[in-house]
Amino acid sequence: MHKILVVEDETVIRTALRRLLERNEYQVSEAGAVQEAESEHELADFDLVISDLRLPGAPGTDLIKKAGDVPVLIMTSYASLRSAVDSMRMGAVDYIAKPFDHDDMLSAVQRIIADHPTPRALREKEQAAPEEKSAGITGIVGNCPAMLTLFDHIEKISPTDSTVLVLGETGTGKELVARSVHQHSLRAGKTLISVNCAAIPETLIESELFGYEKGAFTGANASRMGLIEAADGGTLFLDEIGELPMEAQARLLRFIQEGEIRRIGSVHSRKVNVRLICATHRNLQQLSGEGQFRQDLYYRINVLRLSLAPLRERGKDILHLAEGMLKVQGEKLGKTNMRLSPRAIQAITTYQWPGNVRELEHAIERAAVLSDSEEIDNTALGIDLELVNINRIRGQQGIDSPARPGLETNSDPQEDLSLEDYFQRFVLEHQDSMSETELAQKLGVSRKCLWERRQRFGIPRTRGGTGARRKRSAAAAK
Repeated sequence: MHKILVVEDETVIRTALRRLLERNEYQVSEAGAVQEAESEHELADFDLVISDLRLPGAPGTDLIKKAGDVPVLIMTSYASLRSAVDSMRMGAVDYIAKPFDHDDMLSAVQRIIADHPTPRALREKEQAAPEEKSAGITGIVGNCPAMLTLFDHIEKISPTDSTVLVLGETGTGKELVARSVHQHSLRAGKTLISVNCAAIPETLIESELFGYEKGAFTGANASRMGLIEAADGGTLFLDEIGELPMEAQARLLRFIQEGEIRRIGSVHSRKVNVRLICATHRNLQQLSGEGQFRQDLYYRINVLRLSLAPLRERGKDILHLAEGMLKVQGEKLGKTNMRLSPRAIQAITTYQWPGNVRELEHAIERAAVLSDSEEIDNTALGIDLELVNINRIRGQQGIDSPARPGLETNSDPQEDLSLEDYFQRFVLEHQDSMSETELAQKLGVSRKCLWERRQRFGIPRTRGGTGARRKRSAAAAK
């Protein structure tokens, strides 16, 4: 049972939250202030600390450092962007405004505990299931629930000869998973042939996969074995199979069904014994419904499925990966004492990483090469922490949330804007009705930071904000 410490000075709220959590099978302890929480409880014994921001004696954010590896969820009735940004900059794992919806609170608690396993929780998990992997398989690192499930599935799937479909966003490590399956299979001593279907020109894909006979087409001066035939006895990994042309899909389907291939220009078929692993970042079921991918081929390759979680959903794995990558880069460059600054850690764990592990690896490599200091800051990683926090809270609060005024825009709330686009749009849409101080407060940045970004994005100050203030003053005078 997960243990949660609730730190809240208002007895009614504290009791209601305790009952809510206990009804959902959490073990709950209480405290009315930071000092009481520290003196009467061992913070390391909990899986989560939920604390009010405004407490007697000391703010709830003081518990962030005191709790160490235990995640801290900050709640406050002062639902401002500034307080949320400040809390997360100090290391809070999340932020929720009072009065909170029960479902929202339970959802946040469940997600945080799943994404941020504490050392205590990991020890209990290892004791309950000592055979479970927590260090990854064949170069894959991860301790979050999604990765532990993946490791378990790899172990079960690998010894079979069944076809495997690996699903995951670009940069999540699908080829590493394919190699792991092969290396833990009965074919480990045989060949693994990897083919990136998106990297081979459409006119050559069939000859590359199936081979050809001499004279089959202009330029075929000798017979050539295809990659499927070269994988005979071993494993064939087809990466980005969603990019395979329809003609090649038809020939691949016959290979899967009959276990045989026919070289281009040949009248004879050849039997092959190949285990097939496919991977894609695309929705093959949707593509097959749209006629862009053969439905019968989709059903043939969708036998055993492995799903890779995106980096943004892997909790503390992100930081472990970053520190491991930095160590490797430091050894390569002779900078063995390199470390991440607190702001870099905050940036790494809150940035969304659309390019996943590959993007993180490149950011770490770039920072290690270019940094003149042993401490890597978020700027060296190319991550604007202020904009990351703005985007994070914008997603948490909802643009049209009435409890968080000042974040509404005239755009579609579902529109996928970059951080820079959002910043520019917000300034352009509100600068005529807000002063520079008000704009900075709503965006959670300083006036100096707002000025610097205006210069960077080429957004000149208008007199609209001043005019709006004069109108408000005149109206008040009347």
